[in-house]
Parts: sequence; structure tokens; C-alpha cells
Amino acid sequence: MSNDPLLQPYRLKHLTLRNRIMTTAHEPAYPEDGMPKARYVAYHAERAKAGVALAMTAGSAAVSRDSPPVFNNILAWRDEVVPHIRALTDACHDHGCAVMIQLTHLGRRTGWNKGDWLPSVSSSRHREPAHRAFPKLAEDWDIERIISDFADATERMQAGGMDGVELQVYGHLLDQFWSPLTNDLDGPYGGESLTSRMQLLMDVLHGIRARVGDGFIVGVRYTADEAAKGGINATEGLEISRKLAECGMVDFLNVVRGRIHTDPAMTDVIPVQGMKSAPHLDFAGAVKQATGMPTFHAARIPDVATARHAVAAGLLDMVGMTRAHMADPHIVQKIRDGREDDIRPCVGATYCLDRIYQAGEALCIHNAATGRELTMPHDIMPAPARKKVVVVGAGPAGLEAARVAAARGHDVVVFEAQPDPGGQIRLTAQHPRRREMAGIIDWRMAQCAAHDVVFHFNTFAEEQDVTALAPDVVIIATGGLPNLELFEAGTENPHVISAWDMIAGDVKPAGRVLVYDESGDHPGLMAAEIAAGAGARVEVMTPDRTFAPDIMGMNLVPYMRALQDKDVTFTVTRRLLDVVRDGNRLRATIGTDYSDFTTHQHYDQVVVNYGTMPLDDLYFALKPLSSNAGAVDHDALVSGQPQTISRNPDGAFQLFRIGDAVSARNTHAAIYDALRLMKDI
Repeated sequence: MSNDPLLQPYRLKHLTLRNRIMTTAHEPAYPEDGMPKARYVAYHAERAKAGVALAMTAGSAAVSRDSPPVFNNILAWRDEVVPHIRALTDACHDHGCAVMIQLTHLGRRTGWNKGDWLPSVSSSRHREPAHRAFPKLAEDWDIERIISDFADATERMQAGGMDGVELQVYGHLLDQFWSPLTNDLDGPYGGESLTSRMQLLMDVLHGIRARVGDGFIVGVRYTADEAAKGGINATEGLEISRKLAECGMVDFLNVVRGRIHTDPAMTDVIPVQGMKSAPHLDFAGAVKQATGMPTFHAARIPDVATARHAVAAGLLDMVGMTRAHMADPHIVQKIRDGREDDIRPCVGATYCLDRIYQAGEALCIHNAATGRELTMPHDIMPAPARKKVVVVGAGPAGLEAARVAAARGHDVVVFEAQPDPGGQIRLTAQHPRRREMAGIIDWRMAQCAAHDVVFHFNTFAEEQDVTALAPDVVIIATGGLPNLELFEAGTENPHVISAWDMIAGDVKPAGRVLVYDESGDHPGLMAAEIAAGAGARVEVMTPDRTFAPDIMGMNLVPYMRALQDKDVTFTVTRRLLDVVRDGNRLRATIGTDYSDFTTHQHYDQVVVNYGTMPLDDLYFALKPLSSNAGAVDHDALVSGQPQTISRNPDGAFQLFRIGDAVSARNTHAAIYDALRLMKDI
């Protein structure tokens, strides 16, 4: 038996959880037709296999037809969900992992123009800003129906073998009823009385217990402090917590602090990189102390040390490490094996959640196997024969290629033109709020060191440098350089600078600055924040109808908080056509895609963020010497099969380029390129 607090078992009612680590409810948006099929099962099974004690699935499963999914949720109101739940449950149980599911009615946190086009329903007449739909004020028959729907859904989950259910009571319908900020009802479910506003939850609990009995585990994930004027405060939240403990129908409390009705509110509940770790942990501990209830919590607990403290200090009984397990599903196994230094870190990029909230699927910014367990490995298997692999470029793509090749047992050499590894990540990590991104590089460098990868820094590799090593495989991961061509101009404009120039500090902000953001990703707003912080008058301009569309909701929040108290304006639907010198200033010609309208403005600096152009000279120099002439079999790549194309029988090596050396994309794309290509080399 280990003395590690995290590895101690925990008794929850009749259920013995094998340790204190869980993944809390989250919807990775992997269901198919509203059902958790093979991909969903494989995702959770990977974490169960590695030792997670409790998988809280879904985030959340919808109990009613008029609670249509906003990000591909499980449809718990359909009877056909039961066998799929059984498959999910069995897969987790087979590895000794308990499994539960979070149930909800979204209330106003959805839209009427989804699913069956039924009106959303809530205790409020007002729309939720994040999802925009104006709800119908709930009637008595709506309430009766929804109570029954929760009981029906719970019964389905019990039939599917689940160990329990968790009711979602923050931001969704049940919480909309009990919060004074979102309850416009009179009578038994409204008014100023907390008991009255909590009545819907109590009726739901009674309905569930009447259906599944007292033996089935039922918990509540709820906000015990809305941290908003006029909302439930900490004192009232503790009263709610005691009522839940005393009602006799709740087996555990999963504590949340804050609201989720806007992107800023959501980001305070689930902090992103650059924000405080575990900001609500002590508050969750106060709830545990006040109630004596089994207490769970998760909110930016990204590392083992913080999780261990939460349990050792008696603040929590079960600690949620959900995003951390998206970065590395094998955390528990590595703790057991004494390999904590080997854990792939969560860098707080929140690429996972931001993708979900834009109707995508959850993906980890630097673990491309997460969510792709059916085709991509988390553990790299040895190759049948050792090969010589040369990688050019030590950014995220090149380092992932080197890591995977070395883990396969190959002899790996990496050339890098810069004195340090990292590529664009090094530039990103110069921003104080985004320093954690360096973990993407640091972890890979440690993995490469453990496998004896040879690095040549300060080396601008040329054709003869590569061929002299007689490689079997060459990977070009040289990235790109900022594109300073304006749209369809054909040539670089000599009067503009790149966002990289400002982020790196090579050019200092001056006077009135235009940040022309054609890409809509991080470098544009990073440059704007630097310029504004230096006292410049800044205009952020985009030809798109929204600014920074690739900086998704939660990651946009810190930028806006940094910019809105400064002299910064945002201009949309305007295209920068030309920049010329006009005395000691710059004269910009500005048009629009919507008409022939043009105007002129003067600036002291024009900063352009328009992606990168590939650094591909070496690739094209090596292409005629390679056996595949650089070609990629896309069908094999997508299906996870080896590359076998031969276009040049006399070629000496296979040649591939990845990441921004192909085209401007993002960190995840670069790492995925490398993993799916190298796993079979």
C-alpha cells in the first residue's frame, strides 16, 4: 500500500473508489447520433485503464427533448441510449474504474432552433448571453414533465450499469430556478424564498429516488457561490450545501464557484493559462467542513502536487483532474510507477473546451491521441527495425516527430537553426500570461533526452548536412516566417512589420498603431496588448465580421480584460489594401469586401498578422533525392497506416514535411502531423 494521499481508496456509499483522482463531467462532443459509441468508449477506457478511480461521463446528458444539445451531448431521453451506456460502463468497469454520468436539462442554455425546434424553457424570461435564445417561462406542466424526465433518464442510466448519476446545477435549468438572478416565477418554484427556488431540485431528487431507490448513488454538481451581485453568495451557498446534506437524498457534493452565462464568467469558473491555479479549492474545502459530505471539486488543478495537497489537507475527498487527463490519460499509472516527471503537462491552453463551445470536438493542444484512441496511440510501440531519422526544425512539429521516432527505437538527429528549441512556441511563451506554453517544448525535450536524440542547434541545415548522415527518413519541420503580403498583393509591403516583430521586442510600439489581423489568431491580439501596454493608441482591424475568430471564447477573455481599459478600438469588415510612406507617417488605404468603398487613415506603425509562409527550400532541394518524392498517401495517413508510396525507385530516403513547413496552421495540427506520420515509421 502506498502512503501517497492520492492513491488511498475512498468509500462512497457502497462503492469503493480505488484512489482519489477522478475526471469530472465534460462533454468531449464525441457522441454519434446522440449516443456514446466506440470513440466515446475508447476515450474513457484509456483513462480507466491507466488508473482513474471515477469517470464522470457526459457534460451533460440531456434528459428532455426540449433540452437540445449545444455541443453534441448524449441524449439521455432516448431509450436506445441504454445499450450504449452499458458498453461505456462495462469498458470502464473492466479496468476497475467506477463510472457515473451527469444529467441535465439545459433550460435557457441552448437554442430553440436546434433538435426538434421546441422553445427553450426556463425560470427566466431573459436569454443567456452565451447562447442567445429567449426562453419560454416554465409552466406547471413543463415542471411536471421535466421532473419525470429526470427520473426516466436516471432509470436508463441505472439500467445501463452506471454506478450513479450527478445532477448539473450550475448554469443549467435547475440552477436557473434556484438563483435569484434567473428566477422570474411566482408561487411554489419562485419568489424570494430560497426554499421555494430550490423546490424544483428537491422534487427532481424525490422523483429520482422513487424510481431508482435509495441504494443508487446520486450527487449534485452545483454552484455554492455565484460570485455575482444579486446572486447566491458564499453564505447562502453554504446554506444550500447544508440543505443538500440534510435532505437525505444526495450522496456527494461537487462544488463549483461562479456562473457560466458569459465567456468571462465561464473563464472564472474554469480558469485558463495565466490565471491562478485551483482558485476555488479552499472554498470547496469550506463546504466540506460545513457539511461533512463527500466533497468533489475541479477547477484548474493541473498538476499532481496541487491535487495531492487538496486531499492531504482534507479539502476534498475526490479531486478532479479533467483537462490534465486530456493532456495525459496515464497520470495515475505514472504516479504509481514513480514517474511523475514523465507526465505530459496540461499547459492551460484550453484548446479542448474552446473547441467544444464552438461546436467542435475536444482535442488537446499537444496530445493528438486524445479523442483519437481508435487510431492514434498514447504509448509508442517499438519499431521492428532501427532506422536513421533526420528531423530539421525543433519546433512543436519537429520535436514531436523526434520524440515519436526515438520512442520507436530509431536513431534520431535534429537540426535547428536557432540556439534554442521551440519555434513559434518560444515566441508565444514570451507573453507573461502564456508562459505555460513552454511546457509543450520542455516535455518533449525531456522525452528526447531520455531517448538519446542528438541535437545540432545554431545549424541552418542544408542538403549536404542531411545527406551526409545517410538517413532512411527525413522530416522537414522548418516552420514558416511571417507573411507580410497583403491580400492578393503578390509582394511584401516594405512599410509594415509583423506581429512577431512586436512580440519579440524587435520593434517598439510608437504613436498610433494599426494591428491588421487577417489571421484572427493569438499573435494579432498579443501584439495589440503589447502596443497598448506601452501607451500606444491601438486599432485592431479585420476584414472578417468578427475580430480574432480563431481565439475562441475562453481564451479571448484575458485579452479583453487587458485591452478594454486602454486606448484600443476594434474595427471589423475593413480590409487593408495598401500602405505607403507619407512624410513621417504611414498612409493606409482601407477598403471592404462588401462594396467598393475605400478610405485613407494615417498611422505611425502598421502591424500585420497574416499567417506564415513555409520555409520549404530544403524540402524542395531534397525532394528529387527521396524515394517518395515528398508524396503522402492521404488515405493511409488518415486511417493510421504506414506510408509506402514509391515514386522514385532510386531515392535514398523517405521525405516528409509537417506543420507550418506545409502551410500555416496551429500547434495541434503540427503535432498531429508528426504523430500520425511517425507512429509507423
